[in-house]
Amino acid sequence: MTNEGALANQGALAGIRVIELGQLIAGPFCGQLLGDMGAEVIKVEPPQVDGKGGGDPMRNWGHGEAKLWWEVVARNKKSVSANLRIAEGQEIVRKLVAQADILIENFKPGTMEKWGLGPDALHAINPRLIIVRVSGYGQTGPYSSRAGFGGIGEAMGGWRYIVGDPDRAPSRMGVSIGDSLAATYGCMGALAALHARERTGKGQVVDSALYEAVLQVMESLVPEYMVSDHVRQRTGSILEGVSPSNVYPTSDGEYLIGANQDAVFKRLCDAMGRPDLAVSERYATHVARGDNLRELDEIIAEWTRTLTVEELEAKMIEFSVPAGKIYRASEMLADPHFEAREALVEMEHPRWGTYKMQNAFPKLSDTPSSVRRRAPLEIGQDNAEVYGELLGLSAEDMAGLQARQAI
Repeated sequence: MTNEGALANQGALAGIRVIELGQLIAGPFCGQLLGDMGAEVIKVEPPQVDGKGGGDPMRNWGHGEAKLWWEVVARNKKSVSANLRIAEGQEIVRKLVAQADILIENFKPGTMEKWGLGPDALHAINPRLIIVRVSGYGQTGPYSSRAGFGGIGEAMGGWRYIVGDPDRAPSRMGVSIGDSLAATYGCMGALAALHARERTGKGQVVDSALYEAVLQVMESLVPEYMVSDHVRQRTGSILEGVSPSNVYPTSDGEYLIGANQDAVFKRLCDAMGRPDLAVSERYATHVARGDNLRELDEIIAEWTRTLTVEELEAKMIEFSVPAGKIYRASEMLADPHFEAREALVEMEHPRWGTYKMQNAFPKLSDTPSSVRRRAPLEIGQDNAEVYGELLGLSAEDMAGLQARQAI
């Protein structure tokens, strides 16, 4: 096999080296995405100092007995340790940067500069370096110095206000969507910067703010307010003006139906044995259905209650109506479509045994992404490989650095 063919089988970003300095979710999820696409991701974790702390806090995050969030967000990464709060640890990062394509950080703005690792300093070492900076409010502006987590970005970006039931306080999604969106936009920016580097030969800074990442997916919320003074509100399981699109009761569970387009609604009416609804002036058009959303939902719910989930799904498939079950992990693991698409990948862990997690995504036909290695078990488990082979440090050098708590 040619070297080109070998790289193709390792993912689209094979040959790209990423240094990940971030912790928790936003920075590391960006690194996960790049790693899944084939990049070599070297994650820099803080070592224990005086026997305390050390490692990314994500190592201890998750639900249930097994804290497995780390296994997802740290897959396809190597772990090295470096104390960024002291000069020797900072110098290690500079040496890594000299041989890297992308650096990811999600510290409070100003932190990297305080450590002598700001963009000007890093670009002096490696002008081709792409620096992804994920923060609550961005690197500029009057709020840039404020601390910010994903939930704060969701609130400022407009997400939290419209999520939940109208008679309750704003809700959260149940996943860290603000962090994940900022990480995804950071990854997109890095890919765009890689392409630009092909033309210019220069790296650049990707500034991904949590609140702006959320703002990007808020559809027409701002212009609706400016033009028609409309303020979107919390609407629970429905979306005002869009019908039918809801979760409906059956005799043995709940089922989601999305028939909010004229031709699709007609097919739903045929499935219900109610073709009259499709021509009624109250439901025949998108606007009419939106105006009469609640009464239409009641009509549909009265019908769905007479069926089981399986019977209802068979009807929806027969009449080509977009619909589906409400999945939990157990349904995902049992579903043949998940299996056929390899949406889940099986992993082996020395402590947790065999388990599955989401596979790499999106799917590329010629240079597919993949989960190539398990998350690092130990903090700095790859110090010898990275510091020895890449930076040329001897065993004695590393022993000295460790004694001085630099790694």
